[in-house]
Amino acid sequence: MKAFAKEGALPFTMTFRNLTMDHIIKSIDEMVGHIDNCEILMLPGGFSAGDEPEGSAKFIATILRNEKIKGAVERLLDRDGLILGVCNGFQALVKSGLLPNGIIGDLDEDSPTLTYNNINRHISKIVTTKVVSNNSPWLSDIAVGSKHQIAVSHGEGKFVVGEEKLKELIENCQIVTQYIDLDGNPTNNGEYNPNGSVYAIEGIISKDGRIFGKMAHSERTGENLYKNIIGDKEQNIFRNGVNYFRNR
Repeated sequence: MKAFAKEGALPFTMTFRNLTMDHIIKSIDEMVGHIDNCEILMLPGGFSAGDEPEGSAKFIATILRNEKIKGAVERLLDRDGLILGVCNGFQALVKSGLLPNGIIGDLDEDSPTLTYNNINRHISKIVTTKVVSNNSPWLSDIAVGSKHQIAVSHGEGKFVVGEEKLKELIENCQIVTQYIDLDGNPTNNGEYNPNGSVYAIEGIISKDGRIFGKMAHSERTGENLYKNIIGDKEQNIFRNGVNYFRNR
């Protein structure tokens, strides 16, 4: 909320209540109403149920597949809206099919997924990522080749995808950010690609670029943070998302 508000957006959040079936039904209706009245849907990072395997992502993806919410998301995209997912939010976009396909649907054995980090435990550190494509409203004013130092904090951030699907992502320029080493090259070295993501993938987009998901927390910036870290910590995807509508 702070990251979007800083750029002039009017963000709001809702609590999805699931203690009873009545809570779930009312939460679905409330969420549909909010999506139908917004321009950007943001799925943030966060933990639920102790973040047991696919905890938050599995929960969010199930909600997105609800027919009412699925319809609201489709209407959002039909009116040229934007969707962003970070960390668990990225996982939910992948596990719902919104990434890389741009639609909510069932997955198959060739679908990409996010799974346990190579070290098989949670990681929390600063990584360096490079923008390798800016064919997206979220990256519109960020030059290809730009490097950013960004915080990561996750236990299941390893992006996995089969060879044919990877080739498709590359051909469609849907891979937009990668983990890089000190020489600026994409790498599988665990020091710089801490989860072991295939092809050093940190973020991908839908074919039209309006849905963007990434593991690193671009919102975790502010005065006096990471003062001992050299480099550019401001990856202004939130500004770009807001400007997409402001500049029309």
